[in-house]
Amino acid sequence: MPVEPLSRPRIVAAAIDLIEREGADAISMRRIAADLGVGVMSLYNHVPNKAALLDAVAETVLSGIEFTDDPDADWTERVRMQARAFRQIAHHYPRCTMVVVSRQLQSPAGLLPVERALATLRSVGFDGEEAVRILRMFIAYIVGSLLREVGVTPTFAPVHHSQVDIEKVDPVLFPETRSLAAELGACDHEAEFEFGTELLIQAIAGRLARRKR
Repeated sequence: MPVEPLSRPRIVAAAIDLIEREGADAISMRRIAADLGVGVMSLYNHVPNKAALLDAVAETVLSGIEFTDDPDADWTERVRMQARAFRQIAHHYPRCTMVVVSRQLQSPAGLLPVERALATLRSVGFDGEEAVRILRMFIAYIVGSLLREVGVTPTFAPVHHSQVDIEKVDPVLFPETRSLAAELGACDHEAEFEFGTELLIQAIAGRLARRKR
């Protein structure tokens, strides 16, 4: 049987397989080359470095998310569908999901989930700052739930993202992301935590009040 030619998709697939087996700390260009049975220098014809390889892993995983969106549905149901779509792909690639949340992606695959969520929240009246904070709270909740559910812990130290490069964001494809680039690039960690905590408390209080009625 002929050996499949070396290609970017084949390299990325090998990286995904290795991460799912051993975790992201196992990734190196030399290790991927050994797994593929090729010389390490041949990888650089397709992937320039380890950081680009990890970005490609994140983009490949995100591109597998099947987003279904019904503009006529209630916004709460749209948020549920978006969260469930991310959770579903995370179950297929639990360790790679940790790579996804550690990367700052500005490709269409990386921006699409952000754009969908921001557009949904903005459509019901949340301002830009609120929309970004709610998005971050949901991401934190989903990732935390996945960590508990699948028993995977992140293998990367926290990444401090710089502001989104607004010139690289297509305003036609991603109008909300483009308009809220400043909000997406700024983060007061204490304020974010307090905002999320208060929102969850209010949700729990509302549920309790309905139950009493």
